[in-house]
Amino acid sequence: MTTESVSADGLPPLREVVRRHGLEPKKALGQNFLFDLNLTGRIARGAGSLDGVTVVEVGPGPGGLTRALLAAGARRVIAIERDPRALPALAEIAAHYPGRLDVVETDALGFDPRPLIGDGPARIVANLPYNVATPLLTGWLGADHHDEAWPPWWDSAVLMFQREVAERIVADEGDRANYGRLGVLCGWRTQATILFDVAPSAFVPPPKVTSSVVHLRPRSEPMPCRIADLERVTRAAFGQRRKMLRQSLKGATADPAALLAAAGLPETARAEEIPVEGFVALARALAERP
Repeated sequence: MTTESVSADGLPPLREVVRRHGLEPKKALGQNFLFDLNLTGRIARGAGSLDGVTVVEVGPGPGGLTRALLAAGARRVIAIERDPRALPALAEIAAHYPGRLDVVETDALGFDPRPLIGDGPARIVANLPYNVATPLLTGWLGADHHDEAWPPWWDSAVLMFQREVAERIVADEGDRANYGRLGVLCGWRTQATILFDVAPSAFVPPPKVTSSVVHLRPRSEPMPCRIADLERVTRAAFGQRRKMLRQSLKGATADPAALLAAAGLPETARAEEIPVEGFVALARALAERP
């Protein structure tokens, strides 16, 4: 772990901030703090130039990544934090960067930041709490509320996940061990890549697993289909992933053979062999069924 003795941004070292405000990480909140400002700076740089950009951050905690985003030139940071213990530390950052940090005390699940963003580009950059990371991502992809509007309000997202979740996000049919519903949803609506890994020792407390920083960029025009239909066919297909689709798709339709024929897919294929395009074809065929 790198411990900074003097912070380049003129603010106190993070360890001092945590100690002074009694911010011991809470397991119930999925908190794992990053104290290495070199690492938080690397995460911020993963989002590209932040000049003129509003950044939405979830779970800032003591504000290590928040500071990196502001130092990197973000026009504004909207930090969503549900732990009231972190608010005094974040208030100190807000005072250091007048008018550029808005802290919202709420649960990020179900929170819509769009009314706060205003004009200009917006990005999501966050070291996500592990216990809500996947539902947050699927919500931003529109899955939780069947949002057909696309592109979304954000033009890119740089997010930290457990390595195994990151591998599922970027997986395609060539990675049968990790490919599943999450890979289909992310591959349909975004281009997703893993930027770099972060060792457990970088965190306090250290998690039991390696983490990965993932970059997601929305596709401007995903292949057309209704998200509810895509969720229905992927849920059925991957719910029994070892079975042939002529069996597993019985969870989505009474006539899997006809659905597969309409989508141009073989009955004997399994879910892990079907590319995103194939699942979109299934979803469109499902929508056309009487």
